[in-house]
This record gives sequence, C-alpha cells and structure tokens, in this order.
Amino acid sequence: MTLEFTTPAGLDRAGGILTDEALAFVEALHRNFAGRREELLGERVTARRKAASDGFLDFLPQTREIRGSEWKVAPAPPALQDRRVEITGPATPAKMAINALNSGAKVWLADLEDAASPSWHNQVDGILNLRDAALGTLSYTSPEGKSYALRQDAPLAVVVTRPRGWHLPEYNVIVNGAPASGSLVDFGLHFFHTAKLLLANGHGPYYYLPKLESHLEARLWNDVFTFAEEYLGIEHGTVRATVLIETVPAAFQMEEILYELREHASGLNAGRWDYLFSIIKYFRDAGAKFVLADRSTITMTAPLMRAYTELLVKSCHRRGAFAMGGMAAFIPNRREPEITEAAFAKVRADKTREATDGFDGSWVAHPDLVPICREVFDEVLAGKPNQVDRLREEVQVTAEQLLDVPSAGSVRTQKELALNLYVAIRYTAVWLSGNGAVAIHNLMEDAATAEISRSQVWQQIRNGVVYEDTGNMATRELVAEELERQKEVLRGEVDATSFEQFFEPAAGLIADLVLGEEYVDFLTLPAYDLLEKAALNVLGTK
Repeated sequence: MTLEFTTPAGLDRAGGILTDEALAFVEALHRNFAGRREELLGERVTARRKAASDGFLDFLPQTREIRGSEWKVAPAPPALQDRRVEITGPATPAKMAINALNSGAKVWLADLEDAASPSWHNQVDGILNLRDAALGTLSYTSPEGKSYALRQDAPLAVVVTRPRGWHLPEYNVIVNGAPASGSLVDFGLHFFHTAKLLLANGHGPYYYLPKLESHLEARLWNDVFTFAEEYLGIEHGTVRATVLIETVPAAFQMEEILYELREHASGLNAGRWDYLFSIIKYFRDAGAKFVLADRSTITMTAPLMRAYTELLVKSCHRRGAFAMGGMAAFIPNRREPEITEAAFAKVRADKTREATDGFDGSWVAHPDLVPICREVFDEVLAGKPNQVDRLREEVQVTAEQLLDVPSAGSVRTQKELALNLYVAIRYTAVWLSGNGAVAIHNLMEDAATAEISRSQVWQQIRNGVVYEDTGNMATRELVAEELERQKEVLRGEVDATSFEQFFEPAAGLIADLVLGEEYVDFLTLPAYDLLEKAALNVLGTK
C-alpha cells in the first residue's frame, strides 16, 4: 500500500501534522478499514432504494435481542460527566477555536465537518489548532494587533472533535491511487497528535460521529477505535464517541448503535436539519406523503420530531448514555436589541423543553447563548451533573410515529422557496471561499442548512407542490426563474470579484442539484469537487 499527500499551500506549520509517523498511522487505518467502509457505503444505496420502494422503515428484526436484553455502555470518564452546555464551531481559524474554548461551555464540539469548509488547508490547520489547544499554547494575534489566548481564570471547554462522515473523501491524501477517507484522515491525524496530550490533561480523545446510517457503521468506528488504542499503546476504552442521530435509518437503530460502541460510547445527539434532509433523501421516490412542510415551520414540538427526540432520550438513559439536545443557532444582533431579546426567549423555551424532556445538555452556536443554556439546565439538574437516571419508561414510540411526516404540517410557500434558494446559494458560495460557518439572517448556518434547503426545492418539483401563497406549482421553469432572481439579490450584496469567483459557481451547482432529474445524496460531494479537485497537486510521498 502506498500513500501520497499534498502539502497545504500557505500553511508553514503543516509539517508538524503531516509527519511520517502520523501518515503511517493513517495508512494503517486505510489498510485495515477502507475496504469495509466502501462496502458499507454500498449498503447505504441498497437500503435507500428499499426504503423508497417500500415507503416505510421499521426497527430491525435481526437485532431484536439487543433491544430486549440488559446491557450498559461504559461509565463516562470524569471530564464528560457534565455536558449541560456544548458550543459548536469550526476548529479553524484559531480565533474561533480560542473563543469556543474560553466560552464557559462545558464542551466544545470542534467541527471538522459541517461547520468547516474542508479545504486541505482548513483540515490541517484545524488539527494544528486542536494540538496546540491540548498543549495549552494556542494563541492568535489579529492583523490589527488584538491578541487572543486561552483563559487562565476558569476551566476551558472539554474538546470533542467531529471528523468528517464516512461518505466524504480527501483528495489530498491518495492511498493506493484512490482518494483517502476523510473520516480516517481526520481521525487518524487528530488521534495520533493529541490522544496522549489530552490524557495528560485529564481529558481524552473524544469524538462526535456524524452521518451514520446503520449500527454496522458504528461497529466499524468501534473497530477503528480499538485498533487506534492498540497502535498507540493506550488503554482500551479510552476513546469516547457521541453519535449524531441525524439520519432517519439511524433513528431506528439507536440502541444498536450504542451497543456496537458500548465500550467507547458516550451518548447520542438529536439535531433537526440533517434529520429532515435525510427523510427527503431516503423517501425521495415514495410520493407525496413524505413531502415536508416549509422548513421554517417545522419545530421540535411537531409529533414527528417529538417521537424522535423522546425515543433518543429513552434509548440513551436506558443504556447509561447521555442524550444531547439540538442547536440554538441564533447570533445576537446588537443593532436590533428587540430581535435579540425575542430570539433569546425562544432559545430559553427550546432549552427548557429539552431539559424537562430529560436531555443531559444541549448545543449553542454563540458564546452569548451559553449562559441561557446553562441556567436552564442548572435549574432542572438541581446540582446533579446529568440526569441519566431519568429513564423515561413511559415513552413508547412506533415506526409510524417516526415517519409521520404530515404531523409536521403542510404549509408550503413560494416565499420559502425563494428563501431556500437564497440560503443554499449564499452558504455554498461562502463554503467555496473557505468558510463553513456562515451567518445568514441572524443565524449561524452550516452545511445542514444548505442540504435541507436545496433538498426541499428538489422534492417540491418532484411532487408538483402547489404553493399556498401564490397558487403556483413548483416546476423546473418556476424554480429556475426564482433562482435567477435570488442570484441578482446576491449580486447586489457582494463585490463583483466574490460574485464571479464563488457565487456564480455556487448558483450553478445549486441549479444542477434542484433542477436535476436525479437526487444527489450530498451537496458537499460535488461542492468538494469544485473546492479541491482542480487544485490537486501531489507534492509529497511517504
């Protein structure tokens, strides 16, 4: 097996991460696990086709014994006992990493996936920042001379790193002539350089695992963790993983996922946009009963979403794992305090719902939201670090409830069509420029927002949705006209160079995705082609 790699342009310290020893570890991960990854990605396609054909999913009969037997995940290490507020954000640039670590949150989800534009520069720089944070040396000075450093007067957030999902490649690492797995590259480089440093700090190599679609994919991660621990001579079970339940098939396999990871498991997380996007993806050809309402109208209190989140809390606590709530994405608007005040009230209400439902903590996107989330969970937890002992035995969730899309509403408007196209183009353009966490309309958006936005448009065309505010039908012609209008809106908001370099290709990509006959599973795959493929230039070989 051979491994070739690109040295990121403009990143002088990259050699500190792309060492021979670290790349040998990445190569070993591919030698042992890349083949099974490819098989599982193929099984995703088979499963989706069956779901679309049946118009239904159910709990797996072959794993009934796992769901019916008594077992627990390994006890959480001390650093992960209290997760009442977690802040999310990219690991690069350094300023954002420092602000997250200093935010007062219990945990920082250091995102190398949805909140990151995965240029090779960004991926390696993010791991450099995470290594420096583990060393306690992370700092930054802005061009204006403002300095940022890790605080000394209070605890820093515990780092939980999110590598890319199994489906994403890394064109800048070539193994046996093929692009490497983004998951194995991110995990391999991060684990190799930080695992022992984190343990020395009283923490450990902790991970959030995104986009899983089956318990077999969780089993693969578990085997990766076991191999990695043996490779570095670290005690088995040191790695801890929290799984994002952000695909609809994973919602039917929550306990099985925890079981496969039980010696490395920490908990599960409930999101929104990726989960809804997954429903469209899985049931793309299953007809009108799976057509979602406008995404802005679907709240976590909809029966469809209540079934999903309550099952998650029950599944986690039954097995001794943490249940983590979803994102509060609002960004304070200091020029319009009334907007901020109203948004804060909504955040508080949402976090109160999660805490009273039994979640052990929740996510925020901005440091100003940390106190709100902390106050809500402080009140409910009443001095305890978590509420894993709250078993929610009264909860009974059926497959029909998890798939009750009509319960989420039926409002579909041309006004939201315009918003979806605007957001999808704007986010993708900024993503192509190298930034994966984008402020749009007072919300911190990541790739999940673009995915649900473009997916809804495709689904509406596919099913001939009639918009209730105009009476118009969603056709390719109508959507193409609206897309051109949103391009012109965006043209007026950015400079000509940025529009030509990033917004034009972004609009072209979104047009291809929403107007195409076939649904494309992930926006980020063709977007990554635009981002990196043309620039691939192998400079180093191990």
